[in-house]
Parts: sequence; structure tokens; C-alpha cells
Amino acid sequence: MESTAKGGAVAEALAPAFDPNVVERGLYDRWDEAGYFAPNEREDRPSFVVIMPPPNVTGELHVGHALFVAVQDIMIRWHRMMGDPTLWVPGADHAGIAGQWVVEKLLAAEGLTRHDLGREKFLERVWAYMDSTRGRIREQMRILGASCDWSRFAFTMDPGPSAAVRKVFKRLYDKGLIYRGERLISWCPRCMTALSDLEVVHQDVQGHLWHIAYPVVGGETERRKDGKTERGTGGQGVIVVATTRPETMLGDTGVAVHPGDERYKHLIGKQVRLPILGRLLPIVADESVDASFGSGAVKVTPAHDPNDFEIGKRHRLPFLTVMNLDGTMNAEAGPFAGQTVEQARKGVVSRLEQDGALVKVEQHVHAVGHCQRCNTVVQPMLSTQWFVEMGPLATPAIAAAKDGRLTFVPERFKGVYLNWMENIHDWCISRQLWWGHRIPVWYCRDCGETIVTEEETLLACPGCGGKVEQDPDVLDTWFSSGLWPFSTLGWPNETDDLRRFYPSSVMETGYEILFFWVARMVFFGLEVMGELPFHTVYLHGTVRDAEGAKMSKTKGNVLDPTEITHEYGADALRFALVTQGSPGLDMRLSMQLVESSRNFVNKLWNATRFALRPIGETGIVVGADGPARPEGDLALADRWIVSRLDWITGEVTSLLGNHLYGEAGRQLRDFVWSELCDWYIEAAKVRLRGTDEERKAVAQTLAYVLERTMRLLHPFMPFATEALWQVLPHAGDALIVAPWPEAGERDQAAEDDWAVLMELVAKVRNARAEANVEPGRWIAADVFAGRRRAAFEGARRELGFLARIADDHLRFVDGEPQATEQASVVVASDVVAVLPLAGMVDLDVERARLRRELEAAEGEKTRLKGQLANEGFVSRAPEKVVNGVREKHGLAVEKIEVLRRRLSELGG
Repeated sequence: MESTAKGGAVAEALAPAFDPNVVERGLYDRWDEAGYFAPNEREDRPSFVVIMPPPNVTGELHVGHALFVAVQDIMIRWHRMMGDPTLWVPGADHAGIAGQWVVEKLLAAEGLTRHDLGREKFLERVWAYMDSTRGRIREQMRILGASCDWSRFAFTMDPGPSAAVRKVFKRLYDKGLIYRGERLISWCPRCMTALSDLEVVHQDVQGHLWHIAYPVVGGETERRKDGKTERGTGGQGVIVVATTRPETMLGDTGVAVHPGDERYKHLIGKQVRLPILGRLLPIVADESVDASFGSGAVKVTPAHDPNDFEIGKRHRLPFLTVMNLDGTMNAEAGPFAGQTVEQARKGVVSRLEQDGALVKVEQHVHAVGHCQRCNTVVQPMLSTQWFVEMGPLATPAIAAAKDGRLTFVPERFKGVYLNWMENIHDWCISRQLWWGHRIPVWYCRDCGETIVTEEETLLACPGCGGKVEQDPDVLDTWFSSGLWPFSTLGWPNETDDLRRFYPSSVMETGYEILFFWVARMVFFGLEVMGELPFHTVYLHGTVRDAEGAKMSKTKGNVLDPTEITHEYGADALRFALVTQGSPGLDMRLSMQLVESSRNFVNKLWNATRFALRPIGETGIVVGADGPARPEGDLALADRWIVSRLDWITGEVTSLLGNHLYGEAGRQLRDFVWSELCDWYIEAAKVRLRGTDEERKAVAQTLAYVLERTMRLLHPFMPFATEALWQVLPHAGDALIVAPWPEAGERDQAAEDDWAVLMELVAKVRNARAEANVEPGRWIAADVFAGRRRAAFEGARRELGFLARIADDHLRFVDGEPQATEQASVVVASDVVAVLPLAGMVDLDVERARLRRELEAAEGEKTRLKGQLANEGFVSRAPEKVVNGVREKHGLAVEKIEVLRRRLSELGG
């Protein structure tokens, strides 16, 4: 059928400039209300499912969230257009420690603590806060264009995910994989909870190494007459140990040496006296001691150091805790009880100096664990906690990566994943918080029974009927997040969504939570569901500022995505984030990059405004799949741009299939900006001033190429492309559900001919500029096009217009054109043009230009000759490729001959 819309009227419907606040308003709601975000019901296509990494419900989205929205929405929109049943499940995380901390700060402003309210009232306040912020996350996601299915929104504390948590806990407990035990854990004195290993960030700190003399009981000179400890080496009355934490010596229960260390062999089994407190400690031999570090002897504090904990277990040493949970010293610390760690450290060092037990102090840089959330120094503490035994869960998760069932983008993260999984420790899952999933364990006050249940509440002991009390701790946030791929789909119930959409397809997230979240989803999926939760893990990097620094409110370099989208539009922000980055690499984001992306949207907008007038004035053919592909005796420019559209369609489809989203966006931008706008549309202006038939051919080509370009760009820039597609001739109701275009057969001859024409135009423009010819001045040219003559004569008006060559002074000659001294010669592939610029050529400038071209041509010839001299290349490469190299080599030889001859004519 033919479009009857008048281009003039339609073009005027588009504002002169792109305004994101006008264009993006209302579009998202129309998509949502039409049901486009829900998966289709096709059974002939494989489903494509992405489970959104749930943002914390506690605050505003940042540019890192904007990045994952952009990448995941590209995946989703592309597969939706491919016709796949496509589902993107949105959600939010309850945030555990962070969530409780936010509400506690609000209470502190009122002069209250959670203990003033009590657990029940405090949780009411937390829920009220979470309900108030949950809508804000959804609003920000909508602004960014996230086409997720909001009818399936999930919150980690919803009844469904909560039931899943209880069921998995009981399952693992019944299998013996969850246990409660006294272990050395990492404790945050500010958050007042245990932390998993992954929640501890080790930072290099400039500290000290204190060397302390421990008197050997029965040594030759255990004490001086003045009561001061004798300094010396093993066997001379003392053993010197070194420590970075002198306050922990108050909890020492032993001293360890290497069994092969000759300096201390005679002391193994003897005792030393602990300075300050005077407690007797055994000297034990342990293979873990590094005899080359310090004095070769180490103090053993089993309750406050991970390595000492293991030594203590092996040698049955007492475990003595000297710290309170709030980071102060307890009664076991003797005279330092009640002091903070820092106060006790200063006090212990001062006392050691007074007693003569401090041998020396050295500057020492060492790694100190800090809480990931509040940056407080973490204290190793002996505590009774709940743990998951990781060995049996890690084994199948390791196998899945090794046998290729689980793949990583980029692939190098497979090694990072395996290294961590193969050296994994048991996971401490209990947290001393009130906000979170309560551990589903109950203790009977009467018979002492421990009951683990899937039920949310337990009123009485099932054994004796006595009163029960629930464990006060909650689970690590990542426990519930690890179940996300199936708890969001309804598990433990056998839902239609679970049957249809588990496992999901791709897990896209930041590389920094590969262990926190991705690994846990993998082993939980294998354990609970019997199969991987997804087949591909795509990891993006961190968004940094323009100088490469990490963004933080403290530095004042945070970019607010909401503010950016208000000024530049969601499309510009999304496109900048995606095209600036590559999988697994950090990226730098500046407002200049966002502005550049906004300019690209403007370019597309203006190109469409330009095209709408001829489209409306001529009427075009529109079929069931939109504007028909131009056919018949097409002009070279039309053939070229249609073929280039086929190329970019195939290229982008391949890149998206290989998760190279940034490269796909960059290729599209180059195609639109350079090939479509700067070359085709400029060339098309000539024929738009021609016959009705020519104008109609251009209009059909513009409609066809632009409509399909909008489809290719839609996953990247959904708002602008939908708005522009709606005013272009099209088939269907909305671009969001339009079919993804398929690449046709390329016209290689047209691409080759037009590529040479573009090269010739560029070189003519350079020659004009170097000769200082005014930009608006029309010149003459004699062109030898050889085998391309027919194509170039057919495009003579385009060549003349683009190169500013007057039509009546553009001659195509059979033999190589004769150049005079007052002329410039340009060579593009096998086409030669002589520009008689009489009186306007600077001979020195012309000779310099020709020498540069000659040098480049000779370099190309040498390179190609080397390829052809390589027997391996000639024998193994496809014949078509080898012949192509031979042809390029021949063209380079011809070009060199022309340039040398012209240089000779000019006395060069």
C-alpha cells in the first residue's frame, strides 16, 4: 500500500529540536498499560529471562544502577523484538544491616534507640520506612526506561521469598549442611553483628610492629634485681614475639614456634609468663609458624585471631575473650577493662615500656579488616553463630563452570570464580540484627529441644508442649538473595512461572558481587532446583568519574541519574553508559559523554525531520513489515545505503548475540552519523531536487532505512526511537514489539564503488583546503574512473555536489587525465582525478601532499607484499581473501606510479 501522510504536516509535528522531557513523557505508561512488558505466549521460541539484581530499598538509585538498567533493558528489548517470550523480573532487597542502620539513624534524630522501642515496634518503623521508599525505586526505574514486568515485582521480605528462605534453611539443616557452632568470626562493633568473610574489606594501614619480651619460666635470668624483665633471645631467659595488636596479648594463652627452629627446640613444652597479667602460657610447636618472620616466635590469642584460632584448636589451648561486643575491653583484660581498643592499646604499650618488656617498635604497613558497610575496624571474635558447610555445595558449582554449562562474560572471570570457590570457607549466615529474615529455629524452655521449622511461627514445643523461644538472630541478606532466581518465580510452590521461566537466561550484574551473590545463586540453584539458575553470567564494571576516581558523596563527584535524565534524557544517559564501557571493565563517565550522546539523539531526530517531507510528498510503498525495500533500477547511493543497512543489521545482531553491547552501540552510532547522515542524506539532496521518480526513490530509501534503523537502535534508545518510529511510515502498533530486522543480501559492488567515491570526495576536499580554495567555490575536474566509469557517471551529480565540482566542468575521460603544473591530482583506489585549479595551487604544498600520499601508498604496498610472500597465509587463507590482497597490491602499485609521475611533473 502507499502512505498517504503528507510529509510537510508530519515533519512539523516533530519539534525543531529533540526535547527529552516532552518526548519521554507518557511513553513508558503507554507501553506498560498496553501490556508490552509481559512475556508473549509463543511456544515456538525459547524464553529469555533476566532476574533483576534487586536494588536496596533504602535509598536513591545511582549511576551504577543506571548502567545495569541500560544493559539489561537492551537484552530484554532485543529478545522481545526477536519474538522470544521475554521476562524481566524486577524487585528490591531489604538490605539487612544497611536497612536497619538507616532507620536507627532516623530514631537517633528523635533521641531514641531501637531498644527503647523494642523489637516489634522497631520492625513496624522499618516496614513503614521500606513501604515509603519502595515506590521511589520503581519511579526511577521507569524514568530510565526499564521494560520489566511490574506485575511480578518481588521484595525479599515478601511472604513468598520468606517461605522460600525457611524451606531452604530447614532443607540444609536436615542434611547437616547448616550447623550452629562456636567459631572465630569477624565482628563489627558499630553494626553489632557478625559478618561473612566477603563483608570484610581489607585495607592497607600504616601501623606498628611491637616486639615484646615474654620471660621463660626457669630461664637463666628470668628477672633483673630491679624487677625488670631480662631482654635477650630464646634460651637466655625470654622469648621475643612481635604483634600489630598489643592489646590482644591480654588474651594470649600460648606462644608458638616452628618445630624445626633450632633456636627454640629446647624450650618446646616449657612455659612463659605473660607480661602485665603474669599468666603462665605453654610454648608449643606448630608447623604454621613462619620461622623467618620477626623473632620466629608468635603469641597465640585463639579468641581474637584466625590463625591463632587454628593453633589453639590443634594444641587444646584455652580460648579467652577479652573484648565486649561493642569493641571495649571486658573483665578478662584486667586493669584495661572498660577501655576502648585504642585506649587499651596505648595503655598496654605504656605498661610494657614501664616494665621493660617492650624491646622495640617498628613502622609496619599491614592489611586491616574493615566493615564493608560502615568502614569500622572489624574485630575477630569467638562467637556462637550459624554456619553453612560450603564444601558439598561448592563442588557441583565448580563442576558447572569447568564443564562449560556456566559461562562468564568476560571469560577471565571464570578463573576468578573458580579460585574463590575452590578455596571457600564455611559461611557465617547469622546476623545479630532485628531487621531481616528471622532464623527459623526455636528453643524449648522446658525440655531444651532445638526445633527447625518451615512455619513462620511456632506456639509450643512439638515434643513436650512447653514454651518455645525463637533464635534472636536474622539471616545474612545474601541468603535470601541467593534464592532470588527461583523464589521470585513462586518457589516453593509449583507455579506456572516457575515451570516456564526457570532457569533464567543471563545474570547481569557488577563484578564486585561475583562472590557475594552470583556464586551463591549458582550453588543454591543446583542444590534446591537441581539445575543452574542461568547459563551466562555477564559482569559489568564500576562507573567512575571523568578522572577515574570512584564516585562518593564525600568527594562530591556523584552523578545523579535522575538529574541527568531531566536535562539530557534517559536515552542519552543509557547510550553514554553502554557505549563507554566494555564487559568487566570500569568506565569513566563525564557530562561531556552524556552531552555527546544527546547530540547523537539530536542527529537522528533531525535526520527524521528531513526525511519526513519527501516521504509525505511522494507517497511510499508500505507492506506488512513496514516500508518496502527499494527495488528496481536504483541509484548507486540508494544501493549503497541499503547494503550498508544490511551490513549493520547483521553486525549488530551478531554483537548483541555475543553480549558486546557497547560495540554494537558504537557501530550503530557510526552508521547513523557518518554513513546515513553525513553521506547518504547529503548526497540525496541532489535527487530530491530532480524528477518525481528520483524524489520517490529517495523517499522510499529514506523511509526503509530510517524505519529499520529505529528498530536497531530501539534497545539502546527506547524513547526517541519509539517517538520517531511512530511518525515514520510503519506497520504495527508500537516499536517496542516490532520485529527485529533481518539482514538482506549485500550489494558488494555498490559498497565498493561508493567507498571509492567517498574516498575521492574526501581527497578532493583536502586538496581544495590545502590550495586555500574557498569552500563555496565550484571547481572543475577530469576523472579517470576505469572500470568504475559507469557507476561514477551515474552518480556524477552526487560526486559534483559533495566535492563542489561544477556539473558542466566535470569530465569523465577514457585515458588517464593529463595534468598541468597548475593542477592537483588525487588518487582514490583505481580512480584518478585532476583538478585544474589554475592560479590557486601552491606548488610546494601540492608536492608535500603528494609525497605524503606516496609514502602511505608505498607502506601499504610493502605490507601487502609481505602478506603475499607468506606461504602460510597464501596456502591456508581462503582463495577469495588471497585474491583480494593481490588486487589491493595491484591497486597500490598503480597508485604509486600515478603519484610518482605527478611528482615528476611538478619537479618533485
